[in-house]
Amino acid sequence: MGGPSIDMCGVWVWGNSKSWKKNARKMVAMCRHAVDLGRGNVVDISLQNFGTNCLLMDITNSCKGIRRLRLVLPNIMHNGLIRVASKLPLLEDLEISYSAYTTGGLEAIGRCCPLLKSLKLNKRHDIRYDWDGLVLAELHHHYQVFGSKSSSGVIHDDGDALAIAGTMHGLQQLQIFGNKVTNKGLLAILDGCPCLESLDLRRCFNLKVEGDLKRRCFQGIKQLRLPDDSTDDYELVATDEIVYKLYQSFYSTIIY
Repeated sequence: MGGPSIDMCGVWVWGNSKSWKKNARKMVAMCRHAVDLGRGNVVDISLQNFGTNCLLMDITNSCKGIRRLRLVLPNIMHNGLIRVASKLPLLEDLEISYSAYTTGGLEAIGRCCPLLKSLKLNKRHDIRYDWDGLVLAELHHHYQVFGSKSSSGVIHDDGDALAIAGTMHGLQQLQIFGNKVTNKGLLAILDGCPCLESLDLRRCFNLKVEGDLKRRCFQGIKQLRLPDDSTDDYELVATDEIVYKLYQSFYSTIIY
């Protein structure tokens, strides 16, 4: 990336609520110190299992040239992306995994980050997203909740896809692991993102990639992963399992 980086992924493991909060405070302090040492020149930042809207604001206020931002299971609230999007004009690579965001946040990123080439937007495929502000395990981790129920009770959600298609026309790589996107949303992405070379649709089980749609995907995409493809090489297997266990433990009555 041509500048200092901060990688705070996998530096500690989950414990109980008390230890999580203690560890999170330590990680926030360490991250702020690292940002200070970077003297505004940090271009690559990765945070996992911690991070708040306030920390994200502090980072983007201090570092004006961020090109890669990776957020995995942070405590970022729904308006976090909207508040910092305008401070990321050079952003090329963004990951938001198991984190809160809204379609408005994605649209803000798309409008404010014209150089964006890679987006990873990952979540659990089998957690029910049907109200605003689902809290995991009293640790204040919030999920995006959009979508409408079909007659079968399945949640369909093309909000992410339409936000991507409408604002991120230069994307070359897109991973939407576990998304509720439908064929309509996928078609919008293919139309709105003509530069796509890599598309990962694993565990997007609302999709029916067949016929003309399948042919179009294979014609335009060099590296395509379909909903039922193997997840053996998925880099966030452990995080995915943690999220499910937390949800199962505290919200077992609403899992479907």
